[in-house]
Amino acid sequence: MTRIAFLGTPEAAVPTLRALAADGHDIAIAVTQPDKKRGRGSALVPSPVKQAAEELGIPVAYQVDAVLEDGVDAELGVVVAFGKLIKPHVLDRLPMVNVHFSLLPRWRGAAPVERAILAGDAETGVCIMALDEGLDTGPVYTCESTPIGAEETADDLRSRLVEIGTGLLVDRLRTGLGEPSEQQGEPTYAAKLEPEEFCIDWSKPAAEIHRLVRLGRAWTTFRGRRLRILRATLDLDAAGHRIGDLVVTEVQPEGKGPMAANAWANGARPGPDERFGD
Repeated sequence: MTRIAFLGTPEAAVPTLRALAADGHDIAIAVTQPDKKRGRGSALVPSPVKQAAEELGIPVAYQVDAVLEDGVDAELGVVVAFGKLIKPHVLDRLPMVNVHFSLLPRWRGAAPVERAILAGDAETGVCIMALDEGLDTGPVYTCESTPIGAEETADDLRSRLVEIGTGLLVDRLRTGLGEPSEQQGEPTYAAKLEPEEFCIDWSKPAAEIHRLVRLGRAWTTFRGRRLRILRATLDLDAAGHRIGDLVVTEVQPEGKGPMAANAWANGARPGPDERFGD
């Protein structure tokens, strides 16, 4: 088995960390982002990877250079949604692989799951790639594709990709990574989504708005107050074919919890001339 330095931060990285440990690999250290203030009390909260590492008895560090310290002696770095680029002097001393949630070179970058949904891609996947100095430019060991469901949310798709990627990595480490192949095709880039991108433009086609809602953070305004649109579907005709009209099914008014859209409408009683975005 391999002595591994693990680098990751969010919940999406935890299943891979746990699977590597369960498969008998020696996790020498887990590097993650520092604790952050969350909630009304502004208490410091550790990252999901830190919490999992402490449960597993794995030492935790916040600086990437910690993987090079005496006593770590890692043979391989495994990176899953770490959130920071690895500097060349680290890569020169420790080979690293990255579990990336797209079919490279499509959607290199920070938000491949969200960008694939927004673009209306029919499929996506996971690649196990060798890390280099570029942004997801390294050669690829193996990939697996999967269709994107028409109603699938970003969270649901990410969960499936985590499961696929974890299995790919564990299997590949059992048999040996082998030699990677250079990426083939025209690169596209998945920039991090900015807050304003989640504001719904109601002049756009219903299918585009539906894809934005599936990301989980879409919002609009009503009577000057913010209203999150949590769930929506594209209307169907009698034969079950999509006709394109967007039906909002769940919302969250400012300062309140999620609720069915019809329950919200019963309370808000929108007038005949009132529209979302006002």
